[in-house]
Amino acid sequence: MAKALLGHLNSDARTTTALAVENRRLRRRVEDLEALVLRLQADNDRLAAAARDEQLTVEDLQPV
Repeated sequence: MAKALLGHLNSDARTTTALAVENRRLRRRVEDLEALVLRLQADNDRLAAAARDEQLTVEDLQPV
């Protein structure tokens, strides 16, 4: 039974390397998206505060 389980596991070094590369790529993408979320939240907070103060015109509220 143990031999069957070990044989089932993929021990190909190329697959391990490919998975590591894909993992790094996905982690970088997540970091980029997290940074984007933080920037958008900051922009939203700034626009909401300015709108409360009625300092913005309609043109200021348009996305850039």
